[in-house]
Amino acid sequence: MNSREVFNLIKNTGIVAIMRGIEKEEALHTVEALCNAGVKAIEVTFNTHGADIIIKSLLDRFKDDIIVGAGTVINRTIALKAVECGAEFVLAPNADAEVISIVKGCEKVMVPGAFTATEILKCHELGADIIKIFPVSTVGPKYIKDLRGPYDKIEMMPVGGVDVGNAGEFIKAGSIAVGVGGSLIRKDLLSKGDYKAIEELARKFIYEINSAR
Repeated sequence: MNSREVFNLIKNTGIVAIMRGIEKEEALHTVEALCNAGVKAIEVTFNTHGADIIIKSLLDRFKDDIIVGAGTVINRTIALKAVECGAEFVLAPNADAEVISIVKGCEKVMVPGAFTATEILKCHELGADIIKIFPVSTVGPKYIKDLRGPYDKIEMMPVGGVDVGNAGEFIKAGSIAVGVGGSLIRKDLLSKGDYKAIEELARKFIYEINSAR
C-alpha cells in the first residue's frame, strides 16, 4: 500500500492494535484473531524483543489483510530499522524531527507523540500525518474535544488509557482512530492462549467505534 492507502485504512477502521512484549508465535495467533474481528492496523513496538522479525513475519503471513507499523521509534537508528523491515507506518511516544524526516522521506505514514497544544502543532509543522496524543489516561475524551477546537484540521489518535468503555467517546470527541494495547491484547488472555477471547474483545472495540461515527 502507498501512504495514502495506509492513512485511509487507519481512518476507516478507527483502531490500531498495539503489541508490546509479545513472542513471534503469540503475535501470529493474535493478529489472526484481530483480523477476523476486523482490526486491520497492527503496531509492533520496537522495545519488543525481535520486533523487526515479528513485523516481517506478520507481513509475510497477512500482507493482503492488514497493515503493520512499528512503534516506540524514538531515534534515527530505530527509524531506519523500522523502514528496512517493512513497517508501513511508524509511531513514537515523542516528537523527534529527524525521525519524522526519515519516515516521511521514505513515504511512510508518521505518527509522532505529543501531549500539549504546543507539541501537537510542532508535530504537524514537521509533517506528521497523525498525532498520537499520549498518554490520555488522566485527561479522557474531553481533552481531545478541547484540542480539536483550535486544531480542527490536525488528525489525532489517543493512546494510553483507551479501553472498550471509552473508545467510542474518543471517536465522538474527534479522534481519527484510537490506539489500544493492554486493554485489547490482554496479558492474561495471551498467557492462556485464549485468542478467541481477544477476537471477541476486538469485535466489541470495532462495534463501539462504528457506533460512535
